[in-house]
Formats: sequence, C-alpha cells, structure tokens
Amino acid sequence: MTATKPSPASGDRRQRKALRTRDALATAACDLILERGSAATTVEAIAERADVTRRTFSRHFAGKEDAALDFVRRDGNRINALLRSRPADEPPLLAYRRAVRDWLTDPGDPAWHVRPRMRRLLALADSEPDLFAAYQRIRVDAQEESIRIVADRLGTDDARDIHPAAVVDAAAGVLIAALRLWARGDERDSGAADLASLVERAYDALTTEAAAATPDSTTEE
Repeated sequence: MTATKPSPASGDRRQRKALRTRDALATAACDLILERGSAATTVEAIAERADVTRRTFSRHFAGKEDAALDFVRRDGNRINALLRSRPADEPPLLAYRRAVRDWLTDPGDPAWHVRPRMRRLLALADSEPDLFAAYQRIRVDAQEESIRIVADRLGTDDARDIHPAAVVDAAAGVLIAALRLWARGDERDSGAADLASLVERAYDALTTEAAAATPDSTTEE
C-alpha cells in the first residue's frame, strides 16, 4: 500500500489550528497575569483557561511569562521583516525608524498596543521581575536579529564591526524609551495613547542630539 502524502491544504489547516491555540494560550496568560499577578498565575491555570492540556502549553511556550509576552516576540519579528524590506540605499537608522513606523501604523494588522489592556501589561512587565526578565530576553533576541539585518545591509561583519550594533541599540533604545513612557500614562488620556506620534518625537530627539554631538558641531574649550 502506498502512503498518502498530506496535502498542502491539510498542512495549512494544521498551521492555522496551531496558531489559534498559541493565540488562545497567549491571551489566557495575559488575562490571568493581569487579574492575579505573575506570581499567582500558574501554567495549569493558563492551559485550563485556554481549554488545552498542560502538555499542549509546553509545546508552544517555555513558561507563563513567555506566553503573556508573546505579542512582543511577534511584533519584534514584524519589525525585522519590515526592516529587511526597506530600500537597500536607505541609511540603517532611518530604515529602522521607518520599519517601526510602518509596524505601528499598519491598518491591516494593527500593532499590539491598540489591543485592550496592553498598556497595563507592559507597565506590569516593568515592575514584576519574572515578566521583566522574559521581556528582556525577547527584546534582546529581536535586536540581535536586527543587528544581523543591518550588517547584511551594510555588507559588514557584525562580529567585528560595531556599526550595526550601535545603530540598532540606539534605534531600539528610542523605541523602548517611548514604550515605557507610554505604558506609564493614563489609558484614558487619548493624547498619550498615540504611541506612533510619541515614537516619532522620540526619534526626532535622538537625531537632534546626535547631530549636536558630532565633533564638528561644537567648539571644544
């Protein structure tokens, strides 16, 4: 008897089902941690809320904090995909800035910050040690990929050339600063809620300070 190969359609269905399960787990983790705090939330409770087994949870996530912050990883991947697609002749810092802008303003696939209670979760990640550690791991992974992308754009070796890391760390640092300020704001304040505008102002501040800090821009005494 000849084995029947799975059709592409069946593979797509499995992928969609896996993504729905992952989304359900991430949503359950986020909801429970916001309701109870990270310390009082268990993986078992997350799995039960998502109506899956503990084993299924482990196939998708290493821990409850990774699940709750899955949106950070996914949007980091989106920023990097947008960075790869920027014009080759665009300066790296500008390319990163525009990739972030496109992520934040994409109407077809809205960024995580427009979802309910995301500001609260980001603020919590800044105060709860386990969430903070998970957030840092996810952020560093995304930045390492960004560094490799910038190195490829520049045709250089990021293990030897500081340029890609300097650009990415500065650009990502601006985004992190804007996110932290936004997360601390009042959700009812519509002005502060405009994260895209806040990020643009933060990048303007960086470029202004960078121009002022060049050796030729000031006279040393």
